Amino acid sequence: MPESATPHGAATAQGGAPRAIAAPAAPTVTRFVVPGPHNMVSLLGHQDELLRAIEQALRSDIHVRGNEITITGEPAENDLAVRLFTELSALLDAGTVLTAQHIEHSLAMLRGGGTERPAEVLTLNILSSRGRTIRPKTLNQKHYVDAIDTHTIVFGIGPAGTGKTYLAMAKAVQYLQAKKVNRIILTRPAVEAGERLGFLPGTLFEKIDPYLRPLYDALHDMVDPDSIPRLIQSGTIEVAPLAYMRGRTLNDAFIILDEAQNTSPEQMKMFLTRLGFGAKIVVTGDITQVDLPSGTRSGLRVVREILDGIEDVHFANLTSTDVVRHRLVSEIVDAYSRWDAIDGATPTAGPGSPRPAAARPARRDRR
Repeated sequence: MPESATPHGAATAQGGAPRAIAAPAAPTVTRFVVPGPHNMVSLLGHQDELLRAIEQALRSDIHVRGNEITITGEPAENDLAVRLFTELSALLDAGTVLTAQHIEHSLAMLRGGGTERPAEVLTLNILSSRGRTIRPKTLNQKHYVDAIDTHTIVFGIGPAGTGKTYLAMAKAVQYLQAKKVNRIILTRPAVEAGERLGFLPGTLFEKIDPYLRPLYDALHDMVDPDSIPRLIQSGTIEVAPLAYMRGRTLNDAFIILDEAQNTSPEQMKMFLTRLGFGAKIVVTGDITQVDLPSGTRSGLRVVREILDGIEDVHFANLTSTDVVRHRLVSEIVDAYSRWDAIDGATPTAGPGSPRPAAARPARRDRR
């Protein structure tokens, strides 16, 4: 068959036999009618800022007329757009004020193929305090929060900004308010002082305050600041360095160990064996940010291997996709992970070692 007569979608292969070539799928048109009395400004944003964010995230073309949205593109991408608008509409029904983050997190969940609906995840209230509601913002965060309810000991492991400590604190306050526990105990290893605080000037509170300040900051977001001194004075809330946990049995308490990557295996064992009746433990940390002296193993790095298979102990993993701070934080986390992967592949790599020449950015010659 002459090449000019070859049917559309086929080509002449070597030897003259026609070879089929898949033609690109023709774009389809899907229409989505916004249900209910939604204000389109709430759905699309002021001056269509949310609509622009949706258009940038999807490959389909989107046009709005009245309360009808016309979506043109590949069938799979159109279907994703319809599911996204359905979830955003459900969030509006629940009284949520939509932001670009809702779009980002909803799309991540929809593309992840999980069974949970984004609207259900993003409207799960953990704690309402001082005019704000604390909720999980990603699917992994919801799984982390659910694990705290269903397990006695939970490890929340992930990079900075994934909400591992903040959500644990919110659950602790929730449990205290619901009278599921009688007190909250918050602890961190004071690595910079080597757990030896005596040489620092001031009272014990003044010595440990810089190391425990992040826990106080989270607590102030969830509890009336004026009541915190009274709760601490009565022992309902205790904030102390890890060294002061030794020798105790902690009953009817919600206990949070923060920055657990800076514990030794011996300290981790000491802490976990403080568990008493009616207590719950949440351990949080980032195994990529270990500040221990050289040669000291991180207790958080080895504890999964040690406790693997023990019932009622759960390990929740959070990643850069769960970062809920500025979008650059997620990109910074990923960039450092790539750098560490390259740096760690070099036999001589170590703290302070230069990166291999091939991995370093090219430097312009100065003239």
